[in-house]
Amino acid sequence: MSEEIVPAPTPEKPAPQRGWLARLSLTQLTLAVLVGVFVWQWLDANHRINQLQQLVAQRMAEVEGASKASQTLIAQNQELTRELGGKLSVLESRFAETRAQRAVLEALYQDISGSREQTLLADVEQVLLIAEQQLQLSGNVKAALIALQNAASRLLRSEQPGSADLRQHIERDIERLRALPEVDVRALDRQLDQLIAVAEQLPLAPEMSLAGIKEETPHGAAAQNAWQRFWRELWQEVRQLIRIERTDQAEMPLLSPSQSFFVRENLKLVLLSARLSLLSHDEAGFRRELKTVQGWVGRYFDPAANETRVAQQLLRKLAAANLAVELPDISATLKAARNLRAAPERSAR
Repeated sequence: MSEEIVPAPTPEKPAPQRGWLARLSLTQLTLAVLVGVFVWQWLDANHRINQLQQLVAQRMAEVEGASKASQTLIAQNQELTRELGGKLSVLESRFAETRAQRAVLEALYQDISGSREQTLLADVEQVLLIAEQQLQLSGNVKAALIALQNAASRLLRSEQPGSADLRQHIERDIERLRALPEVDVRALDRQLDQLIAVAEQLPLAPEMSLAGIKEETPHGAAAQNAWQRFWRELWQEVRQLIRIERTDQAEMPLLSPSQSFFVRENLKLVLLSARLSLLSHDEAGFRRELKTVQGWVGRYFDPAANETRVAQQLLRKLAAANLAVELPDISATLKAARNLRAAPERSAR
């Protein structure tokens, strides 16, 4: 057989089954991917939402805590405000009291200031009065000068109008006193004290003493009879009672030794009168008293005695002193001080 033998077809084997992924179509696969992405995004969003919720809750807790703290602070501030309001009201009342007290104190200060000025001017007036008395009564220029300087220094503290003019018056009086020739009244007064002390020890002159008359009695008088002694003593008494003196001369009568004490006392009285004339700057009276003392010392006391020579030397020094100093009159300054002190009273009227 020349025929070609055709092999019989073998039966086809069935195709092997594919996996479930192979059976998915492209659309399904895309849809699955989209679903997976959506799920992942949902889970991520949910996670973020949870985190945000936690953060919000935390922040809310913090805000709530802060709110509570703020409420506490507000309450404290309100309490503090109430306290401050109370304190402010107290301070306002205290301020009102202080202002009232200040007004009272200002009024008192004005009164005190006025009274202080019046007291100061009264003191100045008193000092000026002392200065005037020192000049008029004792002629003590140094004391008057010190008083005027004291018054001028006190016026520096015065604020009253017119005190500067009064101080100028006082300064002029001070310059006038400084320009006076210096008379050492204290030295002259000490010399008078020495003279008064010496006067107590001055011995009587022998010719002025009556002791010699008494000594004329004979030493043998004790041997004479009583009648002779009686007549002799009677005669001595008569001689003492009756004296013949010249009245046209200013002389002291003769004194017995028993009366020498009165001679010295009279001499001291004249010296005290001379001191008064010295302190009052009565030059005529001073020299008149010195002349009287010189006459008495030369007449009644022993010129050879040391005490008498000392007394005469002191008298010569006193007689050589010059008291002819014209003291200034400060009555105008004293009047100005009185007018200045009375000025507020006149203005108040």
